Amino acid sequence: MSLTPTRTLVQDAAATGTGIGAFNVLHLETAEAIVMGAEEAGLPVILQISENCSAYHGALEPLALACRSVASAASVPVALHLDHAEDEALVHSALELGFGSVMFDASRLPYSENVAATARVVKHAEAAGVFVEAELGEIGGKDGAHAPGIRTDPFEAVDFVLSTGVDALAVAVGSSHAMTDRSAALDLELIAELRRSLDVPLVLHGSSGVSDAMLVAAIRAGMTKINVSTHLNSFFTRAVRGALEQNPSLVDSRKYLRAGREALAPEAGRLLTLFSLHGCHCPGED
Repeated sequence: MSLTPTRTLVQDAAATGTGIGAFNVLHLETAEAIVMGAEEAGLPVILQISENCSAYHGALEPLALACRSVASAASVPVALHLDHAEDEALVHSALELGFGSVMFDASRLPYSENVAATARVVKHAEAAGVFVEAELGEIGGKDGAHAPGIRTDPFEAVDFVLSTGVDALAVAVGSSHAMTDRSAALDLELIAELRRSLDVPLVLHGSSGVSDAMLVAAIRAGMTKINVSTHLNSFFTRAVRGALEQNPSLVDSRKYLRAGREALAPEAGRLLTLFSLHGCHCPGED
């Protein structure tokens, strides 16, 4: 199956009031595991490559081509997304590589500069038919700082979407990146207010720190695209660590990476199922 446009997966989820899982890829094994989990669940998935991950591999192309190959062999719809790109040149590379969507993150900039930079990216992406996500109200945790008090202002969000033309908006509602415990308390009333105020799908970043029950509630309140990275990475890493502890003489990395891949896959499938079955928000029912 060829790559599915991100727009299709996100809009389908928004129309049915369910969530679509967007899971970060660190290397080939995580891409394979995520797609294995999606196939087991019989559900679509979005593979995400971040700017940080691109820097780790030295360029975006190697991992992007690997993800495209994994997607082409999948029995379920798979989309490819560039996550948290602050470098506009990287966005251009993603468009050339056939990504279905990009998340341009200018949230660190003053509001007016964020709007100008995001609108520029949207204009360029539109020509390629690429879906653009942006962020308003910086989500904590990128630099190890948990900032639960930061929130997206609904009035500012409406102005931002109208001024930039973005297709989806990542909002700050209480989650934080890179959390290793699932204790984040989301502002469900704010999610519902943002959903009522905006005509674009909402994106939840930092979902690894959110419990299953809270994720379900967030989807019911109006969240659509649910990003997960650290939570899935922890399954992979625990399995690798366990394999090495069980057999300290292992030198063939395929043997312990296989353990990581096999541990991540079922959790990816479980999350996709969780997101797909519990949404009950429908347009017009606000």
